[in-house]
Amino acid sequence: MASTATPGIRLLTEPELGEDSCQSLLISLLRGLAALQVAAAHLRAEFFPGLRSMADPPLVYQGLAFATGFAHQAVVVFFLISGWLVGGSLLGKMGRPQALQAYAIDRVSRLWTVLVPTFSLMLLFGVFAGELIPNTIHYSPSNSYSLLSFAGNLFGLQTVTMVQFGGNYPLWSLANETWYYLMFPLMLVLMTGPTQSRRAIAMLSLVAIALFLPYAMTLYFLIWLLGALFSRVRVDCSNAVRWLMLAVFGAVAVYFRLTGYNDDMTGASFVQDLVYSILFLMFLCSMHMKADPASRPLARLRAGAKFFAEFSFTLYVFHVPLIKLMQHVGLKVSGGYRLSPSSWIDYGIYFSLLAALLVLCYGSYLLFESHTPKVRRRLKELLLSPQPVPAATIR
Repeated sequence: MASTATPGIRLLTEPELGEDSCQSLLISLLRGLAALQVAAAHLRAEFFPGLRSMADPPLVYQGLAFATGFAHQAVVVFFLISGWLVGGSLLGKMGRPQALQAYAIDRVSRLWTVLVPTFSLMLLFGVFAGELIPNTIHYSPSNSYSLLSFAGNLFGLQTVTMVQFGGNYPLWSLANETWYYLMFPLMLVLMTGPTQSRRAIAMLSLVAIALFLPYAMTLYFLIWLLGALFSRVRVDCSNAVRWLMLAVFGAVAVYFRLTGYNDDMTGASFVQDLVYSILFLMFLCSMHMKADPASRPLARLRAGAKFFAEFSFTLYVFHVPLIKLMQHVGLKVSGGYRLSPSSWIDYGIYFSLLAALLVLCYGSYLLFESHTPKVRRRLKELLLSPQPVPAATIR
């Protein structure tokens, strides 16, 4: 693999992301690992006591708490990769016929193919756990199981005007994603719109959205936007510089994990997340080289990364409802579900529950999310005008 001795940064007109690139491998790997990190962190928090509440926690539990304590950074990675893939893709399609209509179908089908069945299963879990009374419908936005909450969470209104559906607290980040999906094309229309009226409407819409959304949600659009912008950046450097960037990024991630702000994303956490994001994106932009097709370890890593990346969205959305179901079963079967940091058996139970989460989420993926391409294709057939075939391609 050839590499330049002197680092250089180039702007690209098209993304270089290919299935055989190390960049693609890294993105798939991080999508899966980020979702796994969030699920493992929430499972630990729901079954074990909080580390700060313990006077003298066992060393092994301190290790588990540290290893599963990067959920905040994992969500930042989600935003960056989303900006890179979603925003970067739209950058290359603007100006094509029906580009924005196709983009809207892609985003809605991506979200709703997972969210609608997940919310429906959550209603069944709520009835099973006694949190809901069958054959009753509530409409209040303060009721997390209400019809309004169901619909509002599909449109990204959780944490904006209502609570997360069914107490599924990771849904907060999907509100961010939903609004970023809307804000980015508006920004592109503002910059490239063919008429002044369209640019004015886009500008007014962006201002209205910024005023409507919570401050932190609007602020973190800049993080998502970085992902889109860096999809058009290539960093040429030597392997030594590449490893140095990875080491610095890892050290900064650990430093922020130990000393930084690791709860909700607010104005207080933005600067650290901005630094973390730039370091991550610089490293990602340097991983443009082709992966060795003859390498068996890389082939295995690619297969594993692809497997976990495929159901990472389902894992992110569905793990908390499953955790709550596990807690309910624990209460019914044994009278409790809390695990002890001093018991080796309980660590085994924790990892068994984590494995069960993965299996159940993968099953949900097979039932629902895996059909997203077919749903998307069908919607485009129904809603988009057929494009004329160039005469040269007609046989």
